Amino acid sequence: MNLRIGPLELASPVILAPMAGVTNMAFRTLCREQELARTRTVSGLYVCEMITARALVERNEKTMHMIEFAPQETPRSLQLYTVDPEYTYRAAKMIVDDNLADHIDMNFGCPVPKVTRRGGGSALPYKRQLFGNIVAAAVKATEGTDVPVTVKMRVGIDDEHHTHLDAGRIAVDNGAAAVTLHGRTAAQRYSGDARWDEIARLKEHLGDEVPVLGNGDIFRADDAQRMMDATGCDGVQVGRGCLGRPWLFAELSAQLRGEPIPDEPTLGEVTRIIVRHAELLAEHDGEDHAARDIRKHIGWYMRGFPVGGQVRAKLAQVTSLDALREILSPWADSEAKAADAAGARGRQGSPAKVALPDGWLDDPEDITVPHAADIMNSGG
Repeated sequence: MNLRIGPLELASPVILAPMAGVTNMAFRTLCREQELARTRTVSGLYVCEMITARALVERNEKTMHMIEFAPQETPRSLQLYTVDPEYTYRAAKMIVDDNLADHIDMNFGCPVPKVTRRGGGSALPYKRQLFGNIVAAAVKATEGTDVPVTVKMRVGIDDEHHTHLDAGRIAVDNGAAAVTLHGRTAAQRYSGDARWDEIARLKEHLGDEVPVLGNGDIFRADDAQRMMDATGCDGVQVGRGCLGRPWLFAELSAQLRGEPIPDEPTLGEVTRIIVRHAELLAEHDGEDHAARDIRKHIGWYMRGFPVGGQVRAKLAQVTSLDALREILSPWADSEAKAADAAGARGRQGSPAKVALPDGWLDDPEDITVPHAADIMNSGG
């Protein structure tokens, strides 16, 4: 089952969703390695964590480091956070001119308060004309190239302000090559269940003009197939289901290609995957940073495995790769399987009122660029 996004032809309709602080080069490489090892192919699209358009244009040092791709990464996929048509155009033009990526995704789905209170992320599609101007700017900058522009968004701000049907139409009319919908409102954040019926509504609304991708509550291999069957969507994005489970991507792609689904790894295999993850982090960011960064992944990796709290505490304070290897070594040959291989990894927290700029809901046709909304750090 292939997926075409503009000129890009993917061997499976599975996309690794961008996640701030997670989908860096190390994690993307690890997911690709797992897919290759478990299915003998690399078939989907792996999107880097969010990059701020203004920071990219200004060649911010941290941002330029974050957009580095490993040699084996193809196609290279980059997600832009943007609120300003001018910076959008300049960033997209820079991506094309400097050959920084092969695909640009645009973030209109982030529900984090520090983003929405500035009018960015999932708040922005409410401003229909501004939203359209931003998409058009990116498309104009990539005109005549093989770099498609896609849009990721949510159902809306809250249940009183759904925006996805209008925004989907606006995005397509302004040249977007695909639209991804996370089936929650910004107010839901990551709580409750994703509304797959809203993904179905968007697919019906847009028909076959461009691929419509579904996102939300993909935790097991058969979840992707169930979503596609239930909604008619053309592909899926998986995000939080991959936390601590970089092999899930391989399972999803195998399922959708009609191939045998690889077995879940044993605890012994997981310990080797953790070490490999840390090694990849060290190669890109140095060992000190790698030791700090791997700590947040430990709880996700170890979920459901028979590893005591004392060991988990040590892993959460690891300071070097050698220490990591030493702590994990007693389980190197363990054949134990996780008690709950998937779990509700993505459903967390509770709904909350969305933080918005003063007067944000007064005029949906206002094209004023949100004040200071573009002064956001790449990666969130």
